[in-house]
Amino acid sequence: MITTTTPSIEGRRITAYHGVVVGETIIGANIFRDLFAGIRDIVGGRSGAYETALADARRTAIREMQEHATELGGNAVVGVDLDYEVINNMLMVSASGTAVTIE
Repeated sequence: MITTTTPSIEGRRITAYHGVVVGETIIGANIFRDLFAGIRDIVGGRSGAYETALADARRTAIREMQEHATELGGNAVVGVDLDYEVINNMLMVSASGTAVTIE
């Protein structure tokens, strides 16, 4: 499924709009404790374990958003926005966009 931050897809025509779709995932407080316990993983000021956890959360949010688009009859998502929010020591990653049908 084509998923893009742009409002259109070059070379493809949008034939139907199906509405806003969202995917969300939350990384609990335990993951932060575990990641900071593995602080030795930091090389050059970057934590590989932390980056991996964030990448997994982002992939999950995008996959959920794509699944919702399919449920609505779409075959692509345009105007995607990724958002990261801290809520009560948990990190929420959300992906939102517009489900569309393209030719």
